[in-house]
Amino acid sequence: MTRTLMEGSEAIATAAVAAGCRFFAGYPMTPFTEVLENFGKRLPAVGGVCINAESEIEAIGMTWGALATGARAATGSTGQGLALMQESLSEITRAELPLVVFHMARGQGDYYQATRGGGHGDYRHIVYAPIDVREAVELTELAFDRADHWRNPVQIYGDYLLAHTSEGVEFTADPFVPVAKDWAVDGSLGGSGRSRNINPIGMQKGSKSIDPESFWKRLQVKHDQIEASEARFESESTEDAELLVVAFGSVARFVRHVVRELRSEGRKVGYARPISLWPFPAEALAAAARGTQRVAVLEQNAGQMIDDVRLSVLGSVPVVGIGGISSDSAGFGMGPLLDTRVIRGRIESALENLEVST
Repeated sequence: MTRTLMEGSEAIATAAVAAGCRFFAGYPMTPFTEVLENFGKRLPAVGGVCINAESEIEAIGMTWGALATGARAATGSTGQGLALMQESLSEITRAELPLVVFHMARGQGDYYQATRGGGHGDYRHIVYAPIDVREAVELTELAFDRADHWRNPVQIYGDYLLAHTSEGVEFTADPFVPVAKDWAVDGSLGGSGRSRNINPIGMQKGSKSIDPESFWKRLQVKHDQIEASEARFESESTEDAELLVVAFGSVARFVRHVVRELRSEGRKVGYARPISLWPFPAEALAAAARGTQRVAVLEQNAGQMIDDVRLSVLGSVPVVGIGGISSDSAGFGMGPLLDTRVIRGRIESALENLEVST
């Protein structure tokens, strides 16, 4: 395969189109804007449609319609825009539509939003947090596959750095695997007595009664199955680590580099990264933390993923936060924490505190 130099937003759109995405709607908001622009450049060339909607609410509504017909479709925004979509995101999930969402966050303050959501009812999204553009391409291709497989939305959680960094990437020769969608409302069965209905309460066409509780319980079983089988995780140098540093997304790229430097100097520090923020790889993280003296969570927010880390280790090892809020004047999340010198200082402080306490 040929490696091509691409900016993250271009690579993501290219991977999505290669994976069979044929409809995209969104409203421009940095750092999501360039993702929308690149879909606008690529979809018409393959007979697809990209719409610059008048608002995020319109964008999610249009995408809902495209999904219901059986098309591979996607939308996205920053956290602020996705906040406007929350009602539809919860309804789409419970209507079992395979939506892909490109969540181009301004930093890492949207972790709760991505993993817990702000809509109503019981619903969960699969959430992938790529560490770089190369992995963003792989996870974008995977997202469309998993969304169709589970009939459940999948989010790609990125940021300004991911969207605007250029890297050499390779694309799968043919990642698009058609999936039979016998549930789709494509107009072919209208008036035949076999017409279909897609909704978030389990209503069946022609039924004189509805039973939303049974329907929602079935969805709960599905989410339990997703949680048991779709967690993804990466770790290094955990076998003898006294301190384990946990990070996700773009920040993890800096953390991994610093940990490798420290290991080369003989420091007993390890690195762990949840690739899927939900399902959170609790078992894998607990195994990586086994034998360590402390777990340090470095995230670019006031402390959100640290809750899932603590739940994973269940008190078997102390967990401390060494990250924090770090942004630029525009609020795009390009703050001083995205610096290997700063990160090294925080990890070294955690190691020194560990030595003092022991």
